[in-house]
Amino acid sequence: MSESSFQDDVIDELGDDKLQEIAGLLGTDANGAREAVDTTVGALAGGLRERADGDGGDEVRQAFAEVADQQPLQGVATLGGGLGGLLGGGMMAGVLAKVAKPVADAVAKKTGLPAPAVSRVVEMLVPVVLAVLAKRAGKGSAPRAGAAPGAAPAGGPASEGPDLGDLLGSILGGKK
Repeated sequence: MSESSFQDDVIDELGDDKLQEIAGLLGTDANGAREAVDTTVGALAGGLRERADGDGGDEVRQAFAEVADQQPLQGVATLGGGLGGLLGGGMMAGVLAKVAKPVADAVAKKTGLPAPAVSRVVEMLVPVVLAVLAKRAGKGSAPRAGAAPGAAPAGGPASEGPDLGDLLGSILGGKK
């Protein structure tokens, strides 16, 4: 399989129906929705990186370890619950929920799209992002099943292990 970008994987996971729904929310066409999704997913990935670089590094590393141990979610099947519906989504859902509001604000400011519509799109995308993260983590980019639940990536405790930037890069792809 050729390596696709994280954004491409999220758009593929969304499918045409959800992309059309996003287009309707934003008052744009499918291409405009793709651009908005691409920008939003890039901002979510950037938000994870910023959190990892700040004082949330251990939390992000543990969240990736947890995602790698879970069965991939069916992203589109989880749509509609909003951020409140993510409470059962584990630690990564919590991390994404923490970056969702700043991401929505930044995307609205960057694109000029209405903030409430962008916030709704972010809510729709978070479960899909979780599904794509789980699929990518399951392909060997992060600790796999068989490791102790909540274990850090191979190499030691959560505070030691491989460089978190490398871990994020392997799952999210290079900075875009």
